[in-house]
Amino acid sequence: MSDDDLRKQITAALGTITVPGGSSLAEFAGLSDVIVTKSAVAFAISVSPGMEKAFAPARSEAEAAVRAIAGDRKVMVSLTGDKAPAQAAPQTPGQRPGPPPKTPVPGIKHIIAVGSGKGGVGKSTCSVNIALALAGQGLKVGILDADLYGPSLPKLLGIEGKPAIRDDKIFKPFEVFGIKAMSIGPMLSGTQAVVWRGPMATSALRQLLRETDWGDLDVLIVDMPPGTGDIQISLVQQVVLTGAVIISTPQDLALIDAQKAIDMFRRTNVEVLGLVENMSYFVAPDTGNRYDIFGHGGAKTAAAALDIPFLGEIPLVMSIREGSDAGRPAIAADPDGAEAQAFRALVAPLVARITA
Repeated sequence: MSDDDLRKQITAALGTITVPGGSSLAEFAGLSDVIVTKSAVAFAISVSPGMEKAFAPARSEAEAAVRAIAGDRKVMVSLTGDKAPAQAAPQTPGQRPGPPPKTPVPGIKHIIAVGSGKGGVGKSTCSVNIALALAGQGLKVGILDADLYGPSLPKLLGIEGKPAIRDDKIFKPFEVFGIKAMSIGPMLSGTQAVVWRGPMATSALRQLLRETDWGDLDVLIVDMPPGTGDIQISLVQQVVLTGAVIISTPQDLALIDAQKAIDMFRRTNVEVLGLVENMSYFVAPDTGNRYDIFGHGGAKTAAAALDIPFLGEIPLVMSIREGSDAGRPAIAADPDGAEAQAFRALVAPLVARITA
């Protein structure tokens, strides 16, 4: 069955489900576009604040109806309100309700977010090599691709094929280079874009995080999207993070945005474990001459000014780019190379923090 045919069948099935107010779910204004990929079906039901409980039966009916016709595809249905209802103690009159309490992910001891203020600074490349460097220290490591709009892990790790799904609809993560990995990328077709509003994206993140069989992990690295948007806020509200690592390049423009990412984590009470200066310098392979293409030392200076650890410098070299494009990260491609040593050096403080 083609994706378009399945989408039509799903729309017809949703047309048989009645929502509060008497209309069908298919006609309900809060129903998002139905996203169909080769291994997943996803849509969101957005309701007014306080109406989540009333719409819960319709959501359950919709999920059951779609599972009956979706075959082996993973079904992701989210029900969201503009504001989450309080789940803590009763509020006093006039007091604003808080977010739901954070809950741990079973089996995972530490979660470290790797973020950046802007794209193009090599955050995903660093995330993968940080995960591999931690695994090289004898830790059990997983990595989650939280950049739903631009997933990079499949390319960086050479992942092919859609993820396996257990009978209970739980994802089995990919296992590559000794780490476990999960990304929405393999569920998409070719250059298919993820055209989701915030509630749908945050719901997908929650399911990738909590409906993946991670097993027992010492640390889960979360490769965040650039910026300070819905996905970042959703993650820090869901789980207790051990901390965050920020990736930047040396120039002032990147550092301005990196400081915004640092400020976001501090505002949400997440410890910033350190700042990494990626693409720090370039050494010409033919002459050995060093060039500070983007300037040099800006991240180290910024770290000192912000009173956070400076974790180290990663050079701008062709081998990192070539290995990333080929699905062979620096640490896996040349474990004894200078680039691998640079990544291993920057995770030493993280290992100390994790094992403390």
